[in-house]
Amino acid sequence: MARSLKQTPRRFLLGIALYLAFGSPAWAEENPWQALRSGTAVGLLRHALAPGVGDPAHFRLDDCATQRNLSEAGRRQARAIGAAFRRNGITAARVLSSRWCRCLETARLLDLGPVEPFPPLGSFFAASERAAPQTAALQAFLSRPYAGPPRVLVTHQVNITALTNVVPRSGELIVAQPLADGRVRVIGRLEPGGVPVDPGTEAP
Repeated sequence: MARSLKQTPRRFLLGIALYLAFGSPAWAEENPWQALRSGTAVGLLRHALAPGVGDPAHFRLDDCATQRNLSEAGRRQARAIGAAFRRNGITAARVLSSRWCRCLETARLLDLGPVEPFPPLGSFFAASERAAPQTAALQAFLSRPYAGPPRVLVTHQVNITALTNVVPRSGELIVAQPLADGRVRVIGRLEPGGVPVDPGTEAP
């Protein structure tokens, strides 16, 4: 006979809830926020909403007017993601960003600290020949021992996919543990603009 909802073990129900939030059962998934806070993981953030695909022809990195940029919804989304970091106990971070304006603006709107432009995070959407060397440079950076505040890397879909095989949505945060050989192990995916809160750190 099927169990009633009242008879269903609480552990099972909790597992269902966390599966819906994080993509796998509670007993098989680490807490992404805790991993970020501890420094054992890095946050790979795709820039917030920026209408369009790729970049206009003849765009210039030193001129945001020539680029595809965040919409107002994207700016609200970036601020909401920053607020979610703070709700989950991360009030400051080392923030590295692609030099593209939509990434730099996303990174600044997080309001987690100074933003460091980092060339390996730049888009290679229209320059596939740069994919392998940039990914290798990012892997080498992540494989080095690190002791410091949580790290957030703001970049593009192609960069995150090359590193993790995950195709993130705009504003989606991929939490990944760097491994010694340069690869990363994905711990969790957090939803754009409405990131699930870790109950252990949410302010009353």
